[in-house]
Amino acid sequence: MNFKQKFLAISTKNNSLLCAGLDSDEEKIPRFLVESMKNPSLAFNKSIIDATKDLICAYKLNMAFYEVLGKTGFDVLEQTIRYIPNDIVVILDGKRNDIGNTARKYAQSLFDVLHADAVTVNPYLGKDGVMPFLEYKEKCCFILCRTSNPSAADFQDLTVSKVPLYQIIARKIKEWNVNGNCGAVVGATYPDELRIIRSIIGEETPLLIPGVGKQGGDIEKAVRHGTNKDGDLAIINSSRGIIFAGQDEDFADRARNAALSLRNEINRHR
Repeated sequence: MNFKQKFLAISTKNNSLLCAGLDSDEEKIPRFLVESMKNPSLAFNKSIIDATKDLICAYKLNMAFYEVLGKTGFDVLEQTIRYIPNDIVVILDGKRNDIGNTARKYAQSLFDVLHADAVTVNPYLGKDGVMPFLEYKEKCCFILCRTSNPSAADFQDLTVSKVPLYQIIARKIKEWNVNGNCGAVVGATYPDELRIIRSIIGEETPLLIPGVGKQGGDIEKAVRHGTNKDGDLAIINSSRGIIFAGQDEDFADRARNAALSLRNEINRHR
């Protein structure tokens, strides 16, 4: 089963385009877990997964929140991935990129060692920095195209031959997608650009759409501009708005309520 098949299967099963970001910052998880658990991040992740696994299509783990913990963090990352049900998509968000041989080692670590279904990749170095990831034909590489942060325009709006750079990247994603395993990262905070990128890369390319929730992206426009004609192939991510919805012993229930509300709102616009 390749990435798109796995995604469409779980999206249909859970009636969901919602991705929960497991950005388990130990400075923000409930204090009672930090004070009472030997491994609070893992306990937190397991509780969030148990509470939301029937509501989402994917979990996205931002690697910075695990790498900062050193060896313990790598153990938490591995154990969290193993704990996620096998039918749910696992996205590792490290925005990796380097020259060919180093990029190949990054790809091996993410796909062969950690067993991700998809990763985020930075295209700045060009094709030879991306191809080692795309050699994994059953996986998906979400290539940064139009990011959700406020200063995205510093580079992504620069024009080259009168065309904004983010549109050139979108064209490259389409060009590189010979194996059907490219995706694009496009922030919900830029809905007009999202519409343009969907029109450039076509109906069959999945989009990873961060920026709803705490970042303020418009959910209706994210769905309308980000999905294809079938209302599919958009993975809409929320991290803090779900996992940190509560700080008391009912934090998992509050996370479930937040995920349920967001999933249902997304579905109203599909």
